[in-house]
Amino acid sequence: KSEKCTFCYPRMEVGQPTVCSETCVGRIRYLGVLLYDADRIEAAASTPDEQDLYQAQLDVFLDPNDPKVIEQARADGVPEAWIKAAQASPVYKMAMEWKVAFPLHPEYRTLPMVWYVPPLSPIQSAVAAGALETDAEMPDVASMRIPVRYLANLLTAGKEEPVVVALERMMAMRKYMRAKTVEGVIDHPTAERVGLTARQIDEMYRYMAIANYEDRFVIPTTHRETSEDAYGLRGDCGFTFGNDCSGGRTELGLFGKDKRSRAKTKTPMEM
Repeated sequence: KSEKCTFCYPRMEVGQPTVCSETCVGRIRYLGVLLYDADRIEAAASTPDEQDLYQAQLDVFLDPNDPKVIEQARADGVPEAWIKAAQASPVYKMAMEWKVAFPLHPEYRTLPMVWYVPPLSPIQSAVAAGALETDAEMPDVASMRIPVRYLANLLTAGKEEPVVVALERMMAMRKYMRAKTVEGVIDHPTAERVGLTARQIDEMYRYMAIANYEDRFVIPTTHRETSEDAYGLRGDCGFTFGNDCSGGRTELGLFGKDKRSRAKTKTPMEM
């Protein structure tokens, strides 16, 4: 069977992860909620400089722990479960707090919502073999196996600084955790060098290395009481019987029979 990705919406609606995420043996897929300001989307997509698109997209997202954002979300009808899911979202942590995840080709101005973490393993392997230079016991990202420019062209429209910061933070996490677990030392200078706290690095390790199921997948269920009548909208602006974009409701069936004899199904909102 071959079809386009539907993001496994029947599973997502009941709080289950997508099949590809569920079966990924590498524990490298994460699913979570992001709150955003829809009024900022047009301005973000219209940013003149391509290299500013990544930051423009970050500016669209809202802090789910901000009391003002929480108050506005409740006023706009966002369910409480969705607000709590946004606060625990691994995607928000990786994209906004730690800034180690990036959108693919932001220069296309589609504001993609599938984000990627740049690879790190080839760097460490080369350092262990003595093939890379080190900077204060950390690998120098300018000498790594996969060029920063290549990753930047994929993830940040060519802007290298955010990718360098992400790689340095992940390398700092490895160095910090090695010092903590092997030597029993809390390496605060390494954390401070990359602009993180010890608590943030511990949390990064929990999400990115241990990667428990409940941390990777924070998916709230759909609230049926607020959903639209999808069956009634099935023909909206598509194949209709000469009534243009009517919302999909017609008086005739597919083969010309009158549907007026059917009892109208009321949605929960109409009841």
